[in-house]
Amino acid sequence: MSARGKARRRALDILFESEARGEDPLKVLAERLERAEPPVNEYTAAIVEGVCRHRSRIDELITTYAEGWTLERMPAVDRNLLRGGTYELLWMPDVPEGVVISEWVGLASELSTDESPQFVNGLLARFKQLKPSLAL
Repeated sequence: MSARGKARRRALDILFESEARGEDPLKVLAERLERAEPPVNEYTAAIVEGVCRHRSRIDELITTYAEGWTLERMPAVDRNLLRGGTYELLWMPDVPEGVVISEWVGLASELSTDESPQFVNGLLARFKQLKPSLAL
């Protein structure tokens, strides 16, 4: 797994853990940074901080375009995969869009249900297509 791939996985871990604990992801990130085991790199922090900064818009987009699914009905891991992937896809222009989608779909394949990779791929691909017209 690439360095950024590991960073994405750690960002997902932090987002998922914070939701499971009912805590602010920035608090969980701060705990992980302080503990430094495993180390948290800058890219992980950038994803978590970005998701927090744009969370309402990210959740609005997911809710709008996830046909037949509400945020509450999605598996928690899928919800957080989509949050991380959406942030990276829409607010981190230095990363190739295809790489972003592929990496987050790979995490869905590894960590979620059999249907999750197709679902995550479909939604992130839709955001890629709509990106020029989305008000961010």
